[in-house]
Order: sequence, then C-alpha cells, then structure tokens
Amino acid sequence: MKHWIRVGLAVAVLGTLGAGAMAQTNDSLATSGVPMGTGAGVHSPNSPFAPLQDRADVLPWSLLTAVKTKTEKNRVLPVFSSNVQALNQKSQRVQGFMMPLEPGEKQKHFLLSSVPLTCSFCVPGGPESMVEVKTKTPVKYSMEPVVVEGQFAVLKDDPYGLYYRITDAVAVK
Repeated sequence: MKHWIRVGLAVAVLGTLGAGAMAQTNDSLATSGVPMGTGAGVHSPNSPFAPLQDRADVLPWSLLTAVKTKTEKNRVLPVFSSNVQALNQKSQRVQGFMMPLEPGEKQKHFLLSSVPLTCSFCVPGGPESMVEVKTKTPVKYSMEPVVVEGQFAVLKDDPYGLYYRITDAVAVK
C-alpha cells in the first residue's frame, strides 16, 4: 500500500512541478513566513530516516538547490549558476531518496530527492531538490538512500518543470 501511495505522490509531484507551483526563489523562503532551514526540501529533525551522509564522490545537494528562478510568460524558469551549468552533459553521481514513478520492486524511472518522504501526502521539496533518473538496468526500490551515476542534464525549460535529469544511469555503492 505504501508503495502505491508513493507512486501516486511522485506522479502528483511531476504534475505540480509542471505547473511551476513548487518553484521558489531563494529569497522567497525568507519572506514566506517559513523560517530558513525548515519547510519543503529541508530534512526534518523529526524524520524517522537519517539525513544523507556527506560523500565526496557525489554532487552536493547544496550546489543543486542553490538555484534562483525567473518568471517568463506565466512560467517559472530556473536560473542556474555557472558551476551548475558546467555539470551539463557530463557523467555525475547523485545520492538521494528514491521516489518511484512506476509500479514494481525494481525501478528504471524514478525521482531522487534530497530529503526522504516522511508523509505520504507531503511534497518533499521543489524541483531544485529532485533529480529525474532513467536507468540502463532496473534498481531495486529502497527507502534507504541510493547513489546513481549517469549522464547529467541541467534542464532550462523542461515541460514537467524539472531542473535536473540523469540518463543511462547505473546504481553505485
């Protein structure tokens, strides 16, 4: 049952991101009434899951989440730093919590999130805190963090509102 709720949530997240509703500027967090360091995309100290362990061999979420946004023709678009743009079309490793987009124990298409899903009905973060993953071979679903490596893409105007994608990915220990 939990798996199906997660699949539904992940699909809902993609739909929400497509509308650009989850995108925020870094400044809006400070003025939205939510204290900095809390809210979507920040690991809750009440989470039953441990936060991601720092690893030197993966892209840090602090780099990926430091994206600003701009509004153009009723669309919210990302504005990436030169450091993030330099990652485009290069092999990269990313660590995160799996959000399945398809049913089944093994996944070939899923989202990696910087924070775990602690509530089946809560969005874990905005598009800056997720990476779409398409793998060469299926990866076993896990509630523990996973690491994947593949061709990293920085998405400037994705129709689903995503900011990052990894293709031809493989699981890494």
